[in-house]
Order: sequence, then structure tokens, then C-alpha cells
Amino acid sequence: MFDELEKYNWSEWDAFPDPRKGESITAPFGYGLYQLKNVSTGEFILFGVSNNCAWRMTSLLPAPYGRGTRNNAAKREYLLENITSITYRTVSFLSKEEMIFAEQEIKKINVHKFNT
Repeated sequence: MFDELEKYNWSEWDAFPDPRKGESITAPFGYGLYQLKNVSTGEFILFGVSNNCAWRMTSLLPAPYGRGTRNNAAKREYLLENITSITYRTVSFLSKEEMIFAEQEIKKINVHKFNT
């Protein structure tokens, strides 16, 4: 099951940045997929894709720390409450089609707390 996750060219796991401390994120500026994990529990938390992965990841936290109008308060609050235990990794893609295919494959394995 986890082989489906590991077949991609992921970045290394990194601590999710805390904007309250002025930390920054490293992610693809173009097509990309991100995955978050809670290292305290070992759970995969969520994943997502975007035409601009770095920008999209800025919407993962609630206001005033996050951007965008995502309607997912439970996810955003969970991340902020657990931010010191959250790590992330990313994969960049050359086409939207490749990115969407990867997202669909990962969703099918259903291993994330928020499997959106």
C-alpha cells in the first residue's frame, strides 16, 4: 500500500514552517503535490495538489497565518494546534495531467487523516 506513495520523487521530510516564528516553506512554484505527516503520532495527515504548490500550501493554516478561502476549518485548526509535530514533503511535476494522476492514486490508498 505504501509503495504507491514512495514511487514518487519526493523531497526530504522537513518541519512545517511556523509563520508565528517567521519561518518559510520550500515547495514547487509550479505543478506539485504535498503531503503532511504528524511525527508524534506517525499519521499521514493530508495531501494536496496545485498548479502552484508553494502558494497552495500557504492556505493550510487558519487566518491570520494562512491565505486563501479554503472551506476546511477542521484541517486548518488541526495543523496549527499540532504545528510543532507536522512535517511535509513535496513532489514537482511537469504537467497537470501527471499531477492529477498522482493525486488520484494517492487518494485511492486512503491512508490520510483528511483524505481529500
